Amino acid sequence: MTDMPAHATTPLPIVLAGARGHGRWHLANIRRLQYQGLVRLAGVCELQPLTDDELAAFTGEMPEQSADLGALLDSTGARAAVICTPIPTHTDLALTAAARGVHLLLEKPPAATWADYARMADGVREAGIACQVGFQSFGSHAVPAVKDLVRSGAIGALRGIGAAGAWVRDDAYFRRAPWAGRRRLGGTDVVDGVLTNPLAHAVATALELADRGRAEDVASVETQLFRAHDIEADDTSCVRVTATDGLPVTTAVTLCAEEAGEPYVIVHGERGRVTFWYKQDRVLVQRAGHGPEEAVHGRTDLLENLVDHLARGTALLVPPERTGAFMRVVEAVRTAPEPTALPRDAWYTRPADSGSGVRRVVRGIDATVAAGADTLTLFSELGASWARPREVSTP
Repeated sequence: MTDMPAHATTPLPIVLAGARGHGRWHLANIRRLQYQGLVRLAGVCELQPLTDDELAAFTGEMPEQSADLGALLDSTGARAAVICTPIPTHTDLALTAAARGVHLLLEKPPAATWADYARMADGVREAGIACQVGFQSFGSHAVPAVKDLVRSGAIGALRGIGAAGAWVRDDAYFRRAPWAGRRRLGGTDVVDGVLTNPLAHAVATALELADRGRAEDVASVETQLFRAHDIEADDTSCVRVTATDGLPVTTAVTLCAEEAGEPYVIVHGERGRVTFWYKQDRVLVQRAGHGPEEAVHGRTDLLENLVDHLARGTALLVPPERTGAFMRVVEAVRTAPEPTALPRDAWYTRPADSGSGVRRVVRGIDATVAAGADTLTLFSELGASWARPREVSTP
């Protein structure tokens, strides 16, 4: 699909919906690409307009602002929109853009429910627009490199994929927005749990490296959801997706780590393994008969890839269908019983790493999360004292 002006040097006019919080990253990225002449920030959609200070990098070329995305797209003539708003708003805003033929970079998770995801994907397809879902790790050049390595037989037959994420979040993190740490808000599904939002990349990247990222690749989803914080959603959880061919893809994650670490995915083969630290684009190959081989790969920015797709027909890196299996996980988490509160002796508090807040630390969780990725097993199977053997399986 090509939808750029005839001269590839004409910047693509873009509207950013949601320019605060994580949206600040998108604002800076748009400025970077605007400096290169690839895009132009035509508008910002926020409930409260950005201040001149917040738009200082755009002085002399200030964007139009409005709280009404549809009206803003109409008045600016934008050809693409970046949507970085609260999760439950993604589908309706994406369809607002699609109805106007506006192409999309849609933040992850693409929707809070399977029904909303399907509605969004159908609307995008019917409108004939390009839609890129914001799993930035899919832009890492390590992803095709690891897939090629597996296909070559370098680590033998594939046995499974494991992912681990041990992050630290203090109590202020769960107060950052009304929907933070919620499963639902005012009767609307939010699903802001560790598997589905902060460490969603671990789940999605594991499925992508397994080459089983489409909804139809999933046979079943087992979830074990826990929480140490006084929140509604989960902050310490694991999930095992079993593919239709039997391949297990297991992810174990927490926001209550003893020490923050880089999340990673392990590709397990019969004769070796590949570890991918997806935020660093770093890959370690360990296989029989060879010494360890480590490499750091480049990365393609997803917005830049969308621009290239519209200008030259370059394949999108993260079209909605590539996130179908991930959305099966989101739906399994959404429909699972409420996360189990960890017993008081399973965690302790420490001062936040910055500010005056506190954070909760689950005892031994760093090793437990790592073991889940290493053995492809769930918390209860690892014998965690607080993990009752009561996983929920979704066909």
